[in-house]
Amino acid sequence: MEEKKYFVHPTSVIDEPVEIGEGTKIWHFCHVMKGAKIGERCSFGQNVFIGSRVIIGTNVKVQNNVSIYDNVFIEDDVFCGPSMVFTNVVNPRSHIIRKDEYRDTFIKQGASIGANATIVCGATLGEYCFIGAGAVITKDVPPFALMVGVPARLLGWMCHCGIRLNLPVSSNHTEEAVCSNCHSRYQLLPAGTLEIVEKKMP
Repeated sequence: MEEKKYFVHPTSVIDEPVEIGEGTKIWHFCHVMKGAKIGERCSFGQNVFIGSRVIIGTNVKVQNNVSIYDNVFIEDDVFCGPSMVFTNVVNPRSHIIRKDEYRDTFIKQGASIGANATIVCGATLGEYCFIGAGAVITKDVPPFALMVGVPARLLGWMCHCGIRLNLPVSSNHTEEAVCSNCHSRYQLLPAGTLEIVEKKMP
């Protein structure tokens, strides 16, 4: 029997066949459904559920009490905080089956989702965005955006290293900023998008 190159705590349930990458750790009381695809070096805390039609990239950190339902697609280096929530139906009713109406949710590389945040299905969270604790996301989020509140609103912009940038929410002309931590350089365009000019590692 081939030795598995990932760790699963004895209390967790893995419904084969699944794909789980090398170095991934699945801790207490988790359940991974048949067909799920999980990349390398991921970490899943206590009481995490992963649905069948879920794809998770490399180096993803999922904290305790998170359910990742069908049609959620998570790219590399994403952080999911404790008890944050994904959905996959916008108008659920117990007496009506709507599995053919699931909406795709995409979490792009490097995004961070704070504790107790809710991501309403159908949204795309841009690269390295930062969702504040308890926020409710109801629409697409731009890359590097800092989102807070219910429903969430754009509060500012975050560096890829997780430090807030000294930039306005929007501007009529191009604004530039340098991260105080890693010294990466950014441009905020009049269109309301943030672009990274020079990426440096912290």
